[in-house]
Amino acid sequence: MRTYRGSRTARTLRTVRRRDDMVENNATAVFKALGDESRLAILRILLKDESYVELLASRLGVTSATVSFHLKKLEAAGLVSCHRTQFYRIYSVNREIFGQTLESLIGRTPEPDDDTKYRESVIKAFFENGKLTQMPSQRKKREIVLRHLLAALDPEKEYGETELDAFLETRSIPDYCTVRREMISFGLLTRRKNPEGGGDLYRLTNADREN
Repeated sequence: MRTYRGSRTARTLRTVRRRDDMVENNATAVFKALGDESRLAILRILLKDESYVELLASRLGVTSATVSFHLKKLEAAGLVSCHRTQFYRIYSVNREIFGQTLESLIGRTPEPDDDTKYRESVIKAFFENGKLTQMPSQRKKREIVLRHLLAALDPEKEYGETELDAFLETRSIPDYCTVRREMISFGLLTRRKNPEGGGDLYRLTNADREN
């Protein structure tokens, strides 16, 4: 991947990546924490009232060590918080995160105010000398690089499989067959059987252009 040290583009890209990672990491931690029945049982109790380790263990019929283990996971995910009293660590749910919708929790790829600059920063990060160097892991960025590749194709033309593969092979370092499948998966290409044989036929869809 190319880097652009000292440039405004590089700073913008690094900021976007950090924000992307924060959204993804938080959502991942939350869903991992919720993927355990014992932790869900703890949350059900804490949603009604704050509590402490020994009381939670008594109500759930498990050891204090087990409760402490699960509380650490919940706290790391931001689902619960604790404060100390003279004798206990009191745990309560984070009402703010429970008030979020599923969509806001999962998050979307944060974008700068100028969408064009964001797309350009993604393209600069994943292309070198006009070639796609690697496929982004984030869906939003994958769509951007795929649209950028397809911008060179004629929207009125139907391409044979051999011709399309030759085009993709010269413009992407990753496996061009995978790139082609991604384009179909994103709805950017349509595919139909060639009645004369010799591989499928491909055409750009109405969703093929960069927005």
